[in-house]
Amino acid sequence: MKGRDRLELVLLAALWGGSFLFMRLAVPAFGASALAALRVAVASAVLLPLLLFTLPQPMAACRGRWGALAVVGLLNSALPFLCYSYAAQSISAGLASIFNATTPLWGALVAWLWLGERLDGQRLLGLALGFAGVLGLAWDKASFKGGAADTGLAVLACLAATLMYGIAANATRRWLTGVPALALATGSQMVATLALALPAALAWPAQPIGATAWSAALALGVLSTGVAYVLYFRLIARVGPANATTVTYLIPLFAVLWGALVLQEAVTLSMLAGGAVILLGTSLATGWWQPFGPAREPGKPAR
Repeated sequence: MKGRDRLELVLLAALWGGSFLFMRLAVPAFGASALAALRVAVASAVLLPLLLFTLPQPMAACRGRWGALAVVGLLNSALPFLCYSYAAQSISAGLASIFNATTPLWGALVAWLWLGERLDGQRLLGLALGFAGVLGLAWDKASFKGGAADTGLAVLACLAATLMYGIAANATRRWLTGVPALALATGSQMVATLALALPAALAWPAQPIGATAWSAALALGVLSTGVAYVLYFRLIARVGPANATTVTYLIPLFAVLWGALVLQEAVTLSMLAGGAVILLGTSLATGWWQPFGPAREPGKPAR
């Protein structure tokens, strides 16, 4: 990566880390359904003009693939955003972001089960470590051992969201290869907007919503979704998907930082330890870190 690419990667991590803070600030006033719907609607409003000015025939890019795009829109935006908005009512921004870091673990597991992608011993070790970190952190923080049911459900919502992210990533790879990234991002946000419109209308709060909640919701849609997608796909185009997805390792750092600075959320030793184990497992499972060297191809002799 060049210096500009590294700067944009850090900025992207800051924006996506900020999404957990914005949700914590906005969800008490909006509720989960209304906030998730507002997020994707605002993101669509940001991305659609860019798509229309960038691609000469934006609709042609998705011709014959609307069904796949609808699946990706539901699994990559509508339902995960709803899950995280729900979780933001019960757990801290930092903790939610740490669970979000398991997304590549689910992606690797789904690729193995669905697409038959090979997992060597190093990647299997990474999966085991990552999910062990999740289990330990969830058991400690979610009070599954006999306490807060709402917190436990919030953790399950985060993990359900990351599983859906993993499925969506592999569905995109299987069914939507060749679709321009901006068309994919815009289309998925518009699908999510349509899917969440009715639940949001039914659950829209009756009481007036304050300026802080509105500001956080708009920042969530404009900065942490619309602008973030643009940065992300620019990075994919310039440095490749493998380098771009390393943003996953930086997001919890910013989410914990924003939560501590703005909301005075506690940063505990168990959070740091659990997060470290999850990130270690993720780096092994995705092949980002290969302490034992790259996997040997089947049938290829060792040197």
